[in-house]
Amino acid sequence: MSQTIPLWLPVFYTLFLLVLVPVYWKQYGPGNFLWFSDVALFSVGIVLWTENHLLLSMMAVGVLALELVWNVDYFGRLLTGRQLLGLSDYMFHRDKSLFLRGLSLFHVFLPAIVIWLLLEWGYDTRAFWYQTALAWVVLPLSYFLTNPKENVNWVYGFGNEPQTVIPKGLYFALSLLFFPICIYLPSHLVLQWLFN
Repeated sequence: MSQTIPLWLPVFYTLFLLVLVPVYWKQYGPGNFLWFSDVALFSVGIVLWTENHLLLSMMAVGVLALELVWNVDYFGRLLTGRQLLGLSDYMFHRDKSLFLRGLSLFHVFLPAIVIWLLLEWGYDTRAFWYQTALAWVVLPLSYFLTNPKENVNWVYGFGNEPQTVIPKGLYFALSLLFFPICIYLPSHLVLQWLFN
């Protein structure tokens, strides 16, 4: 283990995953792990043990912006009592146990770890292409292997509900372009500017 990452961090992170995985599997099913935030959660676990700079940068370009927006939404509602965007709405559903909702607080520490390691290591500009390739694997899996009502990675519509305005196949094809163009490319440019 290098000087950058203290041993306790990957150990505790791994223990957290060992609790989260069976609980999420039972509660949400295996398709839930296709969410990009869950992919990032596991990938950062790998990064903490292997110090793979490219994988870290892929998760930064792929989910960091969305995770930061989730935090604004969550803490905004926590402080004001008003729903802002609805991304973290499930955190306020009292039909879910406090423990289950507490596990989702990984959305808080995940971006903190990613930003800290970016400050230490910098940003690998190849990440845009690799993350796009990863998305083009994860998005079809989300589309073909999960329930449309779960709308994993918004492959059936933006938000909680599947959209009905355009044919679902066309919407899915557009989502394959949306993530790289509207999320990854702007994130790539900002990360390159901030961390290189």
